[in-house]
Amino acid sequence: MESAALSQIGLAGLAVMGQNLALNIAEKGFPISVYNRTTSKVDETLDRAHREGNLPLSGQYNPRDFVLSIKKPRSVIILVKAGAPVDQTIAALAAHMEPGDTIIDGGNEWYEDTERRISEASNKGLLYLGMGVSGGEDGARNGPSLMPGGSHEAYLNIRNILEKVAAQVDDGPCVAYIGEGGSGNFVKMVHNGIEYGDMQLISEAYDVLKNVGGLGNDDLAGIFEEWNRGELESFLIEITSDIFRVKDEETGNGGLVDKILDKTGMKGTGKWTVQQAAELSIAAPTIAASLDSRYMSGLKEERVAASEIFKKEGLKEDINNVGVVDKKRLIDDVRQALYASKICSYAQGMNLLRAKSVEKGWNLNLGELARIWKGGCIIRAVFLDRIKQAYQRNPGLANLLVDPEFAREMVQRQAAWRRVVGLAIQKGISVPGMSASLQYFDTYRRGRLPANLVQAQRDYFGAHTYERIDCPGSFHTEWSKLARKARV
Repeated sequence: MESAALSQIGLAGLAVMGQNLALNIAEKGFPISVYNRTTSKVDETLDRAHREGNLPLSGQYNPRDFVLSIKKPRSVIILVKAGAPVDQTIAALAAHMEPGDTIIDGGNEWYEDTERRISEASNKGLLYLGMGVSGGEDGARNGPSLMPGGSHEAYLNIRNILEKVAAQVDDGPCVAYIGEGGSGNFVKMVHNGIEYGDMQLISEAYDVLKNVGGLGNDDLAGIFEEWNRGELESFLIEITSDIFRVKDEETGNGGLVDKILDKTGMKGTGKWTVQQAAELSIAAPTIAASLDSRYMSGLKEERVAASEIFKKEGLKEDINNVGVVDKKRLIDDVRQALYASKICSYAQGMNLLRAKSVEKGWNLNLGELARIWKGGCIIRAVFLDRIKQAYQRNPGLANLLVDPEFAREMVQRQAAWRRVVGLAIQKGISVPGMSASLQYFDTYRRGRLPANLVQAQRDYFGAHTYERIDCPGSFHTEWSKLARKARV
């Protein structure tokens, strides 16, 4: 089947993301073969390719025909559910592949599974990439952010395709070779953790504006639209404005957002991010708070019952007692608090990436990661360009918060930030993300913490020793004996 008619690349797995990415590749002028175990998905994709411009896409109905329809060295993207389905798909395709061919897994996969598969593929002479893909179905169709890690040779084989398919920003396509092993999947995982934090912080801003400021959906739509023209410009701020404009067509009464059950779903990447932060001793309180908030949202029935119990015990709801509020000042304070809190969330994610890079020897370029997140992905935001510049100024930057530009902005915004968090606490509105970000800032900026007392306690009950501020070495004190003497 060696002929000019062979496809340049293949894609297996035609759910929403797979279909859209395949059509994106075809639209950029690269003939592509597609395959799915459920044949109706192949037919559906072929129909879309025809309707969306007679795109150069061919459908195959079994693994052998699919693999043989791709020119050598073959490159095959798989977009199936993470875990066992990936291994099953690899086994089905690898049976017909040859040494030098490449498998690219575009799913949200645990990075250690990718590293296992790299080793298994290498034993068969196959190359392997674990590639993070961000941007949802719209990004997949029109330009995602791509994070490929693994075989550099495999990346070079498809670099020209990825660079055309990825989102395009002022300084290039939103794709770069991330590094060896499972680095691409790990970077996408942390991206998703930052995304958790972003979404939580925006929801808290909404809660304060609605329940303290008494603002309705039309007001909120306008506020978020205005914010999207300034320092907070981002995909998530933009879509939030859109959400507030959508009316409930089912009842014809009010906004659709108000009819949605307050119970958040998740797919696991946020949990992995928090677990990795703990294993690497990296503080990520904003991301952890966003994960905890999703867990708490899942306790809907318990929360409803608890609210009734506390009312019976005399707890008065202050949340709807708006009173006299300077709405203009509140809106501006929330804007500043949201911005400062978001910077803390990104700083935590970047610190986690750097720590893992050191542990694994990946040599991650944090500035380049910020650059490829500028377009296509869910967390794309205008200030990512400034994060990129911060790491270009100082590749060894200890924390985004101490970059001179960001440090200045944090100081300028802290008064508004404290007002928002304080007001929310006073009103009984939970703002775990903003509070966690503020505590992260307050802890990081202090030259001395009360950890000296904790260390004294550890030495008291466990003889764990301590260090002194005035001389080197480790010390242990017989605290109970000295305390008894002191009482006499």
